[in-house]
Amino acid sequence: MRTNSLAFRLTVSAAVTAVVLLLAAVIVLSELFEQTVQRNFDARLRAIMDGLQVNIELSPDGAPRIQGSLADTRFQLQDSGWYWQVNAVKPGGKFVASASLLEPPLMLPANAVNKRDQEGYARFSLVDGAGNQLRGIEQRLKLFGSNDDYSFVVTGNFDELRAEVLAFRRGLYVSLALIGFGLLAAIFFQVRYSLQPMKVMERKLNDIRAGKVEMLEGDFPAEMQPIADELNLLVQSNFEIIDRARMQVGNLAHALKTPISVLTNEARDHKGPLSDKVTEQIGVMREQVNLYLDRARRAARAQTVGSATDVDPVLQALARTLQRINRDRGLEVIVEPGPALKFRGERQDLEEMVGNLMDNACKWSKTKVLVRARLLTQNGDDGRPWMMIEVDDDGPGLPPEKRAIAMKRGQRLDESKPGSGLGLNIVSETAAMYSGQASLDQAELGGLRAKLKLPALLGTAAPAI
Repeated sequence: MRTNSLAFRLTVSAAVTAVVLLLAAVIVLSELFEQTVQRNFDARLRAIMDGLQVNIELSPDGAPRIQGSLADTRFQLQDSGWYWQVNAVKPGGKFVASASLLEPPLMLPANAVNKRDQEGYARFSLVDGAGNQLRGIEQRLKLFGSNDDYSFVVTGNFDELRAEVLAFRRGLYVSLALIGFGLLAAIFFQVRYSLQPMKVMERKLNDIRAGKVEMLEGDFPAEMQPIADELNLLVQSNFEIIDRARMQVGNLAHALKTPISVLTNEARDHKGPLSDKVTEQIGVMREQVNLYLDRARRAARAQTVGSATDVDPVLQALARTLQRINRDRGLEVIVEPGPALKFRGERQDLEEMVGNLMDNACKWSKTKVLVRARLLTQNGDDGRPWMMIEVDDDGPGLPPEKRAIAMKRGQRLDESKPGSGLGLNIVSETAAMYSGQASLDQAELGGLRAKLKLPALLGTAAPAI
């Protein structure tokens, strides 16, 4: 999954949202559970306080005492953290405490006992001599037979509450982690399932580019169907524009042929310097008209959607033809085996480009011309594959400074060979119409290597070289 893809963005955004919500759920649930346990803890302390207040009375000497004992045995265990004590509020007053409290009395925080609720309870926290974290409540009452206020204190071991909260949090973390992984898997599946129609549309568009179909067909979701319809209209409009352009090019060619023929005949009938000059310029006009009409034709074909040509049959056919033409020289034209590639364009253009390169190689070669087609390892800017067709010869070659000159229109570096000098330029211009490129380099055979970079389609699965 690429980082700049829509699937990546949807997955990451949904995953981040899920993680944030799960973290918020952990915090909220932990806090709610802790508050609930704390309220239950306080309710337990208040129940113990009620039992303590019922069982406390004054002895004959005026000291508070408990009748019997509280049911909770933790008040009998030393340093258990579960304590109670009753003492007179006035200085020097007598007190009574649970057996678990070894060093009475408990010293309550002053700021805690000054803050009481509507029922007169004060809540506080402190640490006992054994290091236990205590949570307690305190209430002041008058005992029967005395006008003095007595402080009733009950504490519980808050570490037990913490252990309970920690156990809950561990279980919560594990549960939500499993839920989180399940959500991530569900998000990944949902994104892939939801974007599957886009993959289908991409494959169908590739089929149009490959020339397998002409229109985008299939059932798409309601949100994508308008896009599919607009793409079909665009493809249809493209075909219509190309047809009109081809027709206009043909009409122009026919319209120019008659005036040029008339001028040629008139110039031929009237001999003289002016006639010779007119004949010369008419030849230039005919050549230029043919050149630019041919260029327009190639440009129209290059923009056609859905054109695809098998490369190997074209190379093999050209090799056989050129070898027959040059059989008197004993020239060998070899096409190396390669992957099943398709050129994203018209067959006529591929034949024209490769034919010019191979014909040029045959003119200069001594004994051998080697042709190969390979898939490039790096895709183009549009994400599609590209191929390289190389034509090598064992001729004299060209120095680096003359290779660029040879690609220009009408440039001939040696007049001893037949030709107009337009072949390499036509190759370069036609390749550029397909966003490709033609160039010259040094061949391993010792002569010149002509390289032609063109957009490709894979006929079968083939490794890139």
